[in-house]
Amino acid sequence: MTPNTPFLAVCEQISVFLLLAAMALVLWRMAKGPTGADRVIAMDLLSVLVVAFLVTASMVAPETSYLDVAIAYACIAFLGAVALARFIYRATRGQSERCKGEFPDG
Repeated sequence: MTPNTPFLAVCEQISVFLLLAAMALVLWRMAKGPTGADRVIAMDLLSVLVVAFLVTASMVAPETSYLDVAIAYACIAFLGAVALARFIYRATRGQSERCKGEFPDG
């Protein structure tokens, strides 16, 4: 895979630490997010971070099977994000159509 140099080992450790810190911050946003759209965006960002973590793990432990898992996870996470966005769109569209008749124009 890649040559094992001390500089590369330090970069791998730093990237693992930064990815874990970013995941913790995104999980905090998922829990605190005021709207459903914020939570969907946080979930999508978390899936991107998990894919990046899997790629980094494949570099740290020279195992190429992590890359296969990363590709499969990215495909599933994309479909999940699209499904949640569509669900939120349909839920809010129904609310906006119900509210249109409540207030007179002008």
